[in-house]
Amino acid sequence: MATNKTLLLCSCDKTQPIDINALKTAIQAEEAIKVDQLCTNELGVAVQHLSGTNDVLIACGQQAALFERLADEIEQESGQVAPLDFIDLRDRAGWAPQGAKSKRITAKQSALLATSQLPNPIVPLKNIVSSGVCCIVGPTELCVRMAGLVQEELGVTCVVTDSGPISLPSSHYDVAKGQLKSAKGALGCFELEFTNLQTLNHPGRGAASYTAPNPAATSRCDIFIDLRGAQPAFPSHKKRNGYFWADPDKKGEIERIALVARERVGEFEKSVYYKLDTNLCAHSRASKVGCTRCLDVCPTEAIYSAGDFVQIDSNICAGCGTCASVCPTSAIDMNESPFESITQALSLMAKTYTEQTKEVPRLLVHTAEQGYETIARHARHADGLADDLIPFAIEHTDRFGHAEMLAALGAGFAEVLLLPDSDEDATVLQPQLQLTHAILTGASSQSERIRLVSVEQLSAAAEHASTACDPVLLLGGRRDITRVTAAAITTKAGGSADQAIALPAGAPYGAIEINSDKCTLCLACVSLCPTGALADHPDRPEVQFTENACVQCGVCESTCPETAIQLIPQLELNKSALDKRALHGEDPFECISCSKPFGVASTIKRIVEKLEGNHWMYTNTDNLQLVKMCDDCRVKAQYHGESSPMAMGERPRVRTTDDYLDS
Repeated sequence: MATNKTLLLCSCDKTQPIDINALKTAIQAEEAIKVDQLCTNELGVAVQHLSGTNDVLIACGQQAALFERLADEIEQESGQVAPLDFIDLRDRAGWAPQGAKSKRITAKQSALLATSQLPNPIVPLKNIVSSGVCCIVGPTELCVRMAGLVQEELGVTCVVTDSGPISLPSSHYDVAKGQLKSAKGALGCFELEFTNLQTLNHPGRGAASYTAPNPAATSRCDIFIDLRGAQPAFPSHKKRNGYFWADPDKKGEIERIALVARERVGEFEKSVYYKLDTNLCAHSRASKVGCTRCLDVCPTEAIYSAGDFVQIDSNICAGCGTCASVCPTSAIDMNESPFESITQALSLMAKTYTEQTKEVPRLLVHTAEQGYETIARHARHADGLADDLIPFAIEHTDRFGHAEMLAALGAGFAEVLLLPDSDEDATVLQPQLQLTHAILTGASSQSERIRLVSVEQLSAAAEHASTACDPVLLLGGRRDITRVTAAAITTKAGGSADQAIALPAGAPYGAIEINSDKCTLCLACVSLCPTGALADHPDRPEVQFTENACVQCGVCESTCPETAIQLIPQLELNKSALDKRALHGEDPFECISCSKPFGVASTIKRIVEKLEGNHWMYTNTDNLQLVKMCDDCRVKAQYHGESSPMAMGERPRVRTTDDYLDS
């Protein structure tokens, strides 16, 4: 249901241009108010509208906390306050380099306002309970020091790893000795394995000592503090909730960790970042492993094999979205940023900007937290974003895969710039960038249209002023939009849409080839294909293939007993990729008895050649004729044949009463 909106715009002391009518239209607001100092001299304007009934949208992100406090005060005094929301236009679209065009700035602001009104996806939540049971592992000195800082809030057990002097713990924590072997879990459900674990004896008199070592022991805890100074117990340990690793090269790590760890007690809400449809998963079939792309890229090892499909541990998942960006079947998508929401936002931003300027925008992909702060600092202390560069915030840049990159070009952006938060994030993006560059190069376009950038490049002018293709309708899944966009780019560059673009190994698009000299048409590949790309013919021995459905999982290749299948990574742009085509087929063999077609002619011939004269059962007999018969005729021939093992002598005549009377 539509709501009445009031848009409060501030020029920030006349440092940014504002076209109030254009912005009012972009957001479809009932009214729009423009001021110059909303957070100071004209604060009363905010008070007036927060006391009203319209939804209030304030175009200022820096002073959001001030206006939230103001709204709380109004609600306490009057018992009601208008719904309040914020959008930052100044840092992302208001302040621009010297010489920026005001119409471009207004178009960027309009695009951001229009996109902000799209519905937010619903993200389910789960409860995590932490009782505060804490395990501290490391040298005796550090463990005891940490235990002293957190013992009032947490239930602590120290597992020391050295042979230092034994000191009796306080009554607030326990001490044991051992070596950490492995760890798994997350906040509220850690499971640690130790070798040679020794508990501490508490003598009433005399020196303390450890018990005999236990070769293998397991401990469960809610919070895990790792002070060993070695490699972290988990990959991407910063994303593991409830795990604290002390960097030995940093000062104040003990105090920093203690401050945060003490707060990890109670009941917490955790987002379930992903949605998984195991029916679409192409991981494995009949113990033949196929697609492992999500397993290969998950930085936290939250994804694991569960037979024919994968499963995701929601306690461990950090929501980076890398799995969704590489999943070839869309079995995994993200709740916070589903693919459909991304394409909808990209289309709306590009359309809004182009309609107002008659020019082509560029897209900047950044993270919603660190990336946003980077842009804000660049706007306040440097030149700001280029006037044609529209920022698009996402939880993690890892989420922006090749399909999203190409969708941006298909929406009408001339370039797609990605601003990773770190070198590690940039490395994660490289495989998807390489795939995208291969598609662009094969489509006769410039691969530099999509690239990584640093903050120093955010003010630079465009390298490509025109679009890679005419805007396409971004409907369908990742594979559909990738193929449609690649075809449109090829057509715009003057190429042929009937070509196939060669892709690097491991790409999720491609064809397969069957060596007809090896293939026996056993159809094992057809029965195990997880996506239905392979099928059989209803009337004759034949393998059929639909290229659009093939994800290059490799199940068919590993299943084929004759090693007759080869994967060919490519992107077929022709519409024939949507149709079935025959890869290999033969005429069936006709039964020599009833002429019913059965089996494969070449296979029957091969069997006869192998058996004839080479086996005693098929020498100087008519048994070879059985091989050339269908199942029904073969049974009849064996049952009625002279050498039938079930054959009996001539059936005796049935004696009747007359026989007995005549005797």
